Amino acid sequence: MADIAGPSFFIGRGDDSLISFGSGQPDMPPPPQAFDILKTYESFKYGLVQGEEALRAALCAGYPGAQAEEFVVTNGASEAVDLVLRVISQPGGRVLLPRPYYYSYPHNVALAGMTPAYYDLEKGKINFDTFAKALEGCLAVLINSPSNPTGTVQEVDTLKKIEKLCAEKGVYVISDEVYKDIIYVRENYLLHGPRVVTVNSFSKTYAMCGLRVGYIYSQNKELVGSVIEMKTHTAMNTSIVSQMMALAALGAPESYVANNLETWKARRDLMYNGMKEIGLDLWSPEGAFYVLPKFKNSGRAVRELYETYKVITYDGAWFGAPERLRFSYALDAGKIQEGLRRVKEFLGKEYASY
Repeated sequence: MADIAGPSFFIGRGDDSLISFGSGQPDMPPPPQAFDILKTYESFKYGLVQGEEALRAALCAGYPGAQAEEFVVTNGASEAVDLVLRVISQPGGRVLLPRPYYYSYPHNVALAGMTPAYYDLEKGKINFDTFAKALEGCLAVLINSPSNPTGTVQEVDTLKKIEKLCAEKGVYVISDEVYKDIIYVRENYLLHGPRVVTVNSFSKTYAMCGLRVGYIYSQNKELVGSVIEMKTHTAMNTSIVSQMMALAALGAPESYVANNLETWKARRDLMYNGMKEIGLDLWSPEGAFYVLPKFKNSGRAVRELYETYKVITYDGAWFGAPERLRFSYALDAGKIQEGLRRVKEFLGKEYASY
């Protein structure tokens, strides 16, 4: 019997018999422009720790009024979150996280020498009054919209209230917006403020996960400088080849992102409607590419789906949501349909005896 203690058990695992609803990795290719530069690219030396200037200048187009020196290019969004937390860390510092949360957040906070604090989302949404009460005594908050694992997008009015409250209290806001281009209900709202740090990457929008290009954007010059200094002594520069591929991806036609969004919408509808039809309780995703249906005895369900039905899912307990499972729909329609067929079979057999 498999000992499935966390997501690491499944990462990199798979064969033709498996249907993986676990991966948060887009299955479509990056834009061809990203590959085209490799035909003539010849620079393989160290690069600027802050990130190649051409890429940082190009990123400004997505952030009104931004300047290239307000960005730091990182090894994916993961390094961005880690560096920011370690730079702002204070003894006894508390960082407020939503629950459910992305499974790495509590570990990121603890590894930065601080303590996670939590508030509960309501059907994936922030209740501002609940948030405001939980904020007392916190050094920073981490906002993730669109969310992994809930698939929800926070209301603009709520985000504006959070901006105002955190500015008044001098609290850092780390806004993880890696799914900002995969929103089905509205345009992305960019959080603003003197202590706001935006985290993003090329992994989801441009399907470039393995190239590890992320970045932070902040108008807080002192924080940006501290991040650069820390990165100097840890990872140094992010791969300059990957950065140039990312720069080329930014030059892809707008249709690349728009067409991918239509694909995500179709898969969302297929996944959500299919799960409702087989009797699962869930809310419809507004962004990203995850659903979080209810499952009793979620740990047992994860194990039996994998061992007996060759279906990979992630236990909601890993995200602070016990009695739910996270399903990713980052796979083609045929595999989604076959996976749902297997889940339906599981619901009618082993699960029925829980």
